[in-house]
Amino acid sequence: GEHPYDVSKSCADLISQSYANTYGMPIAIARCGNIYGGNDLNFNRIVPGTIKSLLKNEKPVIRSDGTFKRDYIYVKDVVNSYTALAENLDRKDVRGQSFNFGNDKPVMVSEIVSSIQKLMKKNNLKPVILNKAHGEIKDQYLDSSKARKILGWKPGYGIESGLKETIEWYKKFFSSGSTETFPA
Repeated sequence: GEHPYDVSKSCADLISQSYANTYGMPIAIARCGNIYGGNDLNFNRIVPGTIKSLLKNEKPVIRSDGTFKRDYIYVKDVVNSYTALAENLDRKDVRGQSFNFGNDKPVMVSEIVSSIQKLMKKNNLKPVILNKAHGEIKDQYLDSSKARKILGWKPGYGIESGLKETIEWYKKFFSSGSTETFPA
């Protein structure tokens, strides 16, 4: 990592590995792609922000040029990944190791917005592309083959099925009159 956020994550990984190796502690490292799902009220993120905009019949906003690639993972798959990791911490080939969890199918930001639009039948609301993303990595995604091989883990949700559940959660949330806890 070059930036403070990246370096802090690397440091946490190294400290965790040192405790697992030095003291035999049941520690492993989970690295997940961009997590999405219901109950994420940070509407600056692409998935909840796009869903909120479309529910309000507003054009979704893309901060980048839309071509940045990311690995998106549904929150229920993240829970299952943590469970798989926890259930295997007593194994020597797991303790102190890091594991990536994702769909292994990078998606462009414009594609995730388009998928949400299609599922919500809001293709008429063309995204506003700001092209103002600075200091972000252009393509950022994971290889979760180690988790698949060693832990037997695999995601249970594809982008479409995860987005369907996520959209339904936000529809219920906004229709119940719930208020946001983060600024829009």
